Amino acid sequence: MTAEHTPLTAGLRELRARTGLSLAALSQCTAYSKSSWERYLNGKSLPPRQAVQDLCRVANEPDGRLLALWEIAEAHWSGRAALPAPAPDKPRPQPQEPLRPPGGGRPRGRSARFIVVLASAYTVIAGGVALALLLLPDRGTPADEPLSASAPYSLAPQCHGAACEGRDPMRMVCGIAPDNLTTYRTATGAHVELRHSQKCGASWARVWGTRIGDRVEVTAGGPTHDVRIRDKDDTDSYVYTEMTAAHPGSTVRACFRPASADGEQECVEARVGGAATATRPPSPQ
Repeated sequence: MTAEHTPLTAGLRELRARTGLSLAALSQCTAYSKSSWERYLNGKSLPPRQAVQDLCRVANEPDGRLLALWEIAEAHWSGRAALPAPAPDKPRPQPQEPLRPPGGGRPRGRSARFIVVLASAYTVIAGGVALALLLLPDRGTPADEPLSASAPYSLAPQCHGAACEGRDPMRMVCGIAPDNLTTYRTATGAHVELRHSQKCGASWARVWGTRIGDRVEVTAGGPTHDVRIRDKDDTDSYVYTEMTAAHPGSTVRACFRPASADGEQECVEARVGGAATATRPPSPQ
């Protein structure tokens, strides 16, 4: 993996973590196999441009930033960015004896100008990409929660414990290889999963197989955070809550509230480092 490839790989890994999809699920959403995604996300091979666009589509993320990183990585991977070494200085030819390449052909001056133009173009591209990375907006980031400038290049968590309270687990890079405390299937067929990041000291709930209007909330004895299923896009993917601070021994509780008026609330609890229990309210007589 080249130094120019590293930012792209980190960006792809972060975006895949944000989706919550396994490699198998990601392969089902795109035209690329599970083994291909394993190579792309571990920097073993350069992904096709279309694969980058597909991952952005699945994550509902604008593709401008990652495509800019892909352009840089592809230029170095293919060798297009390598410029020929400058030729050593030679005595300036006399005006009456213009220097021409052996066997005829174009003057050397044209070749030199091409090298200068190529170097200038690469400089402009690199500068433009850097400017784009600074100016491109990050859709979906709340105005009071700017995404850390290091997030696209670093997989280190961006918060811990109380500092994660109410924050997005994917944008804070807490969603990479979290612990699965428990997974619970509701009476409506939805799945509620309690997740915990040891590195971030926080937990959250995610849900799938839902219907529009369903809601899930999570708490660990402090503030409660919830998320509602808003549209068909939400029903077709994972939806997750904001984080709640949780340390070893904390009890994390998630409650699922179905959209139907006659549906019953169902809750599941799990202790960080312990077992899980599920409860339903008693049926009305």
